[in-house]
Amino acid sequence: MFKGKINPKRNSEVEKILELSKERIDDCMQCGKCSAGCPANAGMDVLPHQVIRFLQIGDVEKLRESKSIWNCAACFTCESRCPRNVSVSKLMEAVRQTVVRKQGEDRLTPEFVANIMKDRKMPQQAVVSGFRKYTK
Repeated sequence: MFKGKINPKRNSEVEKILELSKERIDDCMQCGKCSAGCPANAGMDVLPHQVIRFLQIGDVEKLRESKSIWNCAACFTCESRCPRNVSVSKLMEAVRQTVVRKQGEDRLTPEFVANIMKDRKMPQQAVVSGFRKYTK
């Protein structure tokens, strides 16, 4: 049985971000500990706790236009400080993925990856990350 809160302001974009991140934004109580501990918050126009709030109210466009999604270091400090175990890093990555996916079609194919891996100069982690970002 689903125990999360029903939010009437959720739209398909927010649902896609939640599906990608596997996070429960309704658990966030806006305490601000994630923003206070974030090592990259000086370069952010939308702080980590505000990212969650924008998702809660369904304002994905504000996040897509912000610098914050690209400035997130994905260090998971926010998750370690959160009393409700909400990971803003995972949410930021999901927003980045939706932005990149909207920009165009799939960019990585298995054939292309086989070619770039022949010389073994491309780190495997980069290839996996690329698949996550550039395939729909």
